[in-house]
Formats: sequence, C-alpha cells, structure tokens
Amino acid sequence: MIPAIRLASISLICLVQPLSLLTAQAGTPSGKTPDADPQFVVYLSRHGVRSPTGKPEQYNPYSAAPWPAWDVAPGYLTAHGFELMKLFGAYDRMELASEGFLDSAGCADAGRVTFYSDSGQRTRETGNALAAGFFPGCATSVRGLPEGTADPLFHSSRVDRNPGDSSLETAAIAGRIGGNPDNLTEAYCSQLFALDQILATCGASVSDPNHRISLFDIPATLSDGQEGHHAELKGPLNTAATLTENLLLEYAQGMDTANVGWGCVDGAKLRSLLVLHTAAEDFTARTTAVARIQAAKLLDQVRFSLEQAMTGKRIPGALSKPSDRALILVGHDTNLANVAGLLDLNWIADGRRDDTPPGGALIFELWRSRTTGGYLVRIYFTSQTLEQMRSAASLSLQNPPQRVPLFLPGCSSADLSCSWPSFVETIHQATHPSSISAR
Repeated sequence: MIPAIRLASISLICLVQPLSLLTAQAGTPSGKTPDADPQFVVYLSRHGVRSPTGKPEQYNPYSAAPWPAWDVAPGYLTAHGFELMKLFGAYDRMELASEGFLDSAGCADAGRVTFYSDSGQRTRETGNALAAGFFPGCATSVRGLPEGTADPLFHSSRVDRNPGDSSLETAAIAGRIGGNPDNLTEAYCSQLFALDQILATCGASVSDPNHRISLFDIPATLSDGQEGHHAELKGPLNTAATLTENLLLEYAQGMDTANVGWGCVDGAKLRSLLVLHTAAEDFTARTTAVARIQAAKLLDQVRFSLEQAMTGKRIPGALSKPSDRALILVGHDTNLANVAGLLDLNWIADGRRDDTPPGGALIFELWRSRTTGGYLVRIYFTSQTLEQMRSAASLSLQNPPQRVPLFLPGCSSADLSCSWPSFVETIHQATHPSSISAR
C-alpha cells in the first residue's frame, strides 16, 4: 500500500507537471544534427485559434447553460488567434535561423519561403499571420485556391475515392473498436462522465433548469459514408470531442474564467478532458484506411519539395521553388492526424499524447551530411502550450513552444534521423495502396 503522504505527492506532481515546459530526459536523442548542413524545411501547420464551427444553439441542447458568444463568424480565426500565429511565426524564424536554415532578420529570405494555405478564412489568415511573424515589414504573400474552393491537398476529393473505400474505412475502424461503437463509450466512460457532469451542472440556473441531452443518451453508430464521404463514427465520444474542443478554444482564446466551461474548467481539468478529443481523432483520422486517402497528396508534397531542394531542379507538382529554403503549409488538425496516423508518428507535448492543438505543426527538415554527402530527414512536432496560447506569451529561444523530435518507424535510426532513401521508401510504402493494411 502506498502511504497517504506519498499519494499526495504523486497527485501534486500530476497536477503541476503539465503546466511547465517539458524538458529532454537524460539519454533521449536531442534530434540535432551537428555534422550536417541545413538544406530545406517543410511545416505542415494547423490553423490558429478559431471560433467553434457551429453556432451556440447547436451545442446548447447538451448543456444546462448556454455556450458563450464569439465576436467572429463560426469557424473563423479570431484576432487573438492571429496574434498567436504571428508570435509563432516570429519564433519559427528564430528557430530556423539558429539552425542555419534562414537569416535571423531582414527581408532577404522572404522570397525563399513559400506560404500555401487551404482556402478558408481561418487557414488563409493563419498563413498571413505566420508570414507577418516570419518577415515583419517585408513583402510576402500566401498562396491558395479561391475562398470556398475545396483544395484536394487538404481535403480528399471524391474523384480520389474508389468504390468500396468507405466500406473498407468502416471495416478498419470497426476492427479497432471491437466491432461495436458502444465499446468506445465504455472505454472512455470516466472522461465522458466528467464532461457530462460539467455540462449538466456548471452555469445552470436552479430556478430555470434546462432539460438537456446527456452524452450518454446519444446513440453510438458506425456507418459507411454517403455520396463518397468517409466512414461516419458517431456517438458520445465524437460529440464529446467537439464539445471538448470548444472548451479548448475558450481557454486558448483567453476568455474570462467565468466563460471557460462556465467557470468549471481550468488548465488541469481541460488537459484531462482533451483525451476525449484525441481519442475520437485517433479512430476517425489516424486509422490507416482513412488516413491514406487524405494524407497521400500532402506526403507527396513533402517529398516533392524536399527532393526539389536536394537536386535544385524543378519537380512538377512541388509548390515551393528550387531556390526556396522553406515551405509552410497551413491546413487543419485532421491533416496532421492523417499524416501522423499513416506514418505511425506519435508524440507527447504539453502533457498530452498525439494532440493537434491550434497552431500545432509537423516539421520535416532536410540536412546534408558533411562526412558522407548523403541527405537526412528529421521530423518534429511543435505547438504552443495551452498557457502560452491563453496569455499570448511572447516566444523566444528562452521561452520556446513545445518542440519534440519524432521517430518514424521503418526509417529513423538511433539518432532519430532518416536517410533520404529510407524516407522515400517509407513514404512510398505508406501511400501505395497495395502496401496498406487495415490498422
């Protein structure tokens, strides 16, 4: 039996540790390449803090109190979100300059970084914010398709789907959840209960109770997607994922404490609830049969751009220029989850596993060995902490965001680098349909 004093100490550690920056442990590879020169880098970033994608009345049936109003349209990047991504862009410039990819200041490199975003407001404005942070006062532009146009780079087009894809996705998800969607409710019962209690009691008026829908009243279903869409997993977990994401947005937006979960959700509570969002995203976006279709074009873009920088010759389809030093792609959390799921990439950052918060990004760095002349690829995940987002804290090499090196199975060596031939082969095996098995 563990003594009560010891239990209290453990509880304190669990409560406090996520609020501090994580540090590298002894014996963990640093992810640096001291005997190599930087060549090129690709960022695949999620957009910054936005408002919920639905109106409050869409979420009010699940809570005893109404959800707070936002000052922008549903799904739009907020002014706070713009500022956060501008700060992140300024830090990215510092980080890349410290590694030798870019100059530390000035506009000379502005023409050597390509910014490309999905066509929606939140992604376009995130790209503008990143560009402003990277190159303040310099002439920059963010490329992308016209607003309202579905970009197949970030959204799988129906023409990319084959008959039976949706059925295969359904089978692959079913194979991961024991064939029964109700199993997810049982597996995450304690977290669902904690969220349901917040929804039922926080901000409620005793004199005017709101009859609401409990999370546990929502039927759990798994079905083929209709009209060429992905398989659909619905139920308590997926509804909870959306509502928890809304709580995250309230917190990261810096809303008054009384408006974050109606005064019931602080940073520690939010971290425990976000397990619901990452779990739902795992099944709906990381499952291989789903991720392959959505991630294939993005991974091709990463490979094209890195290879183009390596050879100095134009590669058809590459968004960057042969003379570029960086490509910044701005999409969505599903894009990060799709790519990570297909490559079997995992991380723990800011005390959470495989979370893809606003502004989070996968980074692919290309280096050239000074001893062999061969090319190496290193992969990272980066994100601001919840507290850095909430307070719009300035970022610096002394107060950095989270940045963790990733291991790519079948490719990474003990120092976490991938040789270029191994990287290309791993990407091919992941994206080639004949090499895919349901995960």
